[in-house]
Amino acid sequence: MANEEKNQGGQFQIELTPEIAQGVYANMALIAHSSSEVILDFVRILPGVPKANVQSRIILAPEHAKRLMYALQDNISKYEQNFGPIHMPEDGPRTVAPFNVNKGDA
Repeated sequence: MANEEKNQGGQFQIELTPEIAQGVYANMALIAHSSSEVILDFVRILPGVPKANVQSRIILAPEHAKRLMYALQDNISKYEQNFGPIHMPEDGPRTVAPFNVNKGDA
């Protein structure tokens, strides 16, 4: 609880442990919602492997999900200002996996 205690000035410390700092690779996200929460499942799909596992699940209140959406939009905009536009495939839905997992060769 010490990491969550408020400091003077209304700010708090956020600790990033070495295990969490390593991150988890995901190349697909599944999003679901109810009236009270938004669920983000981050998945790693590998070519030639018929089964994909959820690597991480984040559950947010709808208000926090909207804040996350705004933060992502802002960061993507800044990224593209620095590095140029992110090119997306024009044909097909935006919700597909980054590659066809059924035709991959291992």
